[in-house]
Amino acid sequence: MYKIMALDVGTKRIGVALSDFLHVIANGHSCVERMPEDKAVENILKIAKENHVEKIVVGLPINMDGTQGAQAQDCKDFAEKLSGYDIIFEDERLTSDTAEENLRNKKIDFKKNKGLVDIESACIILEQYLSRISK
Repeated sequence: MYKIMALDVGTKRIGVALSDFLHVIANGHSCVERMPEDKAVENILKIAKENHVEKIVVGLPINMDGTQGAQAQDCKDFAEKLSGYDIIFEDERLTSDTAEENLRNKKIDFKKNKGLVDIESACIILEQYLSRISK
């Protein structure tokens, strides 16, 4: 049995979420600083190993017109460094807006801790993926 990890890769931080072993529930895990990048990769690989992860879902910031820009390429480049894992890309359009709305609804103040938005975004990315594969 294994878990699935999701990443919301940003320029400053990376939100991390993990599934349960049944691949039904997405739970926020942590926020990893993006720089220095080799340390970020090391931290993510450590989390993956400790949590019996076999697949990593990486949010892909696709433009609203369906094209992929520089941010999408940056996410792909980062994902290439996560060797040893199946990498799946998941459209993450509007996840940050949805994450902020979710946190507001839970009455969680995220203004001084943007990492909370990144973690919530990773959960949304993972929930989307889990929903898609369960069909």
